[in-house]
Amino acid sequence: MQDTIKYVGLDVSKEKIAIAVAEEGREAPRYWGLIPHTADAIRKLIKKLGSKENLRFCYEAGPTGYPLYRLFLSHGVHCDVIAPSLIPKKPGEKIKTDRRDSIRLAQLYRAGELTAIYVPTSEDEALRDLIRCREDAKEDELRAKHRLSKFLLRHDIKPPVGVNKWTTKYYRWLDTLNFENASLRLVIQEYYHQLKELIQRIKRLDEEIKLQATEGTHAPKIQALQSLRGIATLTATSIIAEIGSFKRFATPRHFMAYVGLIPSEYSSGESRYQGEITKTGNRHVRRLLVESAWSYRYQPAVKGNLRRRQDGLSPTIQAISWKAQHRLHNKYYRLVSKGKEKGKTVTAVARELAGFIWAVMQEVEDVPQAQ
Repeated sequence: MQDTIKYVGLDVSKEKIAIAVAEEGREAPRYWGLIPHTADAIRKLIKKLGSKENLRFCYEAGPTGYPLYRLFLSHGVHCDVIAPSLIPKKPGEKIKTDRRDSIRLAQLYRAGELTAIYVPTSEDEALRDLIRCREDAKEDELRAKHRLSKFLLRHDIKPPVGVNKWTTKYYRWLDTLNFENASLRLVIQEYYHQLKELIQRIKRLDEEIKLQATEGTHAPKIQALQSLRGIATLTATSIIAEIGSFKRFATPRHFMAYVGLIPSEYSSGESRYQGEITKTGNRHVRRLLVESAWSYRYQPAVKGNLRRRQDGLSPTIQAISWKAQHRLHNKYYRLVSKGKEKGKTVTAVARELAGFIWAVMQEVEDVPQAQ
């Protein structure tokens, strides 16, 4: 049986990996055992299971990331990372163990019932971590602002009339605050110091993002995306960091479906019902597209920052951007005039904006070849 293809399911945890093998054919998968989650143990496993060209490994995407995937590839072995949310599940199944999960993975993998995800390159993953680190810092900054403002509210301390929150004048006013009680002095110093640290952290991350947007591997794609209204440096870099390569989307609709912006549907017989958007796929990109879509409320125009962002870009990309402004602006007002809620209208605009993003990327990346 050394020449048969073996489908290997791995249930991966931080310290251990449970292994099951399903050989080509109809025989039941067998549980192989448990090994340490180390490179040396993986190398020995590959050697014991047979020739590399007959091995097919798979494991679920999770907190352990992609080093295991890259390790298999470095040994010349095929490996797929599986989307956990798309794994078929038996109704009523209440028992879950590492052994059962690995056997189920091997069985479904052999049957072709699993959906593999796109694995980013090391450079793509580094850029994605940079963007998500900034998102985490912004969330921490918001929490720090809430803590400080609620502390001031508890003690009935208000800024002078005409000083708006979190403006330069507001920060200057915070610098002047003083308490007679030593404990309260320490509290506000710590709250305020934490906030200032987070602001500096965000500035450092923004500088690195700007550097990647102009000099990094994906700089041409990031610059091209900024030709579209509502998409500046941060948004463009975030989209590229999350997507990586647009070559995996054969059509604009595939990209729209990936970010969960297409309507859900239930059809049976003569009836057909379309509901809210699916909200599947990448929620980070979906949020960015919806935020950018609000820009198309305004009349089409190329001026200011948008004009500067388009300088030096190809006429084709600039034409796509101009077409997007007209089409999406008209769509927004057409739907609003029919009484459509603005939130739903903007979501519809975001869906079409995804199509224009796909079109721009076709001018930068190589057009995917038909298979």
